[in-house]
Amino acid sequence: MRLWTLHPKYLDKTGLIALWRETLLAQMVLTGIIKGYRNHLQLLCFRNFLGPAATIADYLVGIYEKANRRGYQFDISKIGQELCKKD
Repeated sequence: MRLWTLHPKYLDKTGLIALWRETLLAQMVLTGIIKGYRNHLQLLCFRNFLGPAATIADYLVGIYEKANRRGYQFDISKIGQELCKKD
């Protein structure tokens, strides 16, 4: 998993979609839905915030807004999906 340090405005469609998917995966790791990548260096920066889940949700909202302005239809309901924990 790799969360890019580039602002989403610099990403093409493929890059923006990849960033969205990777960040959703990171959200699932930070909220305990999945166990992989827990010690990934990119996730450690989110863990350093007081509320890592809220921080990654804010990051996802930013990606969503950029995609929405470009006319892409990302599913905003996936943000904060730790409330719908899978078995």
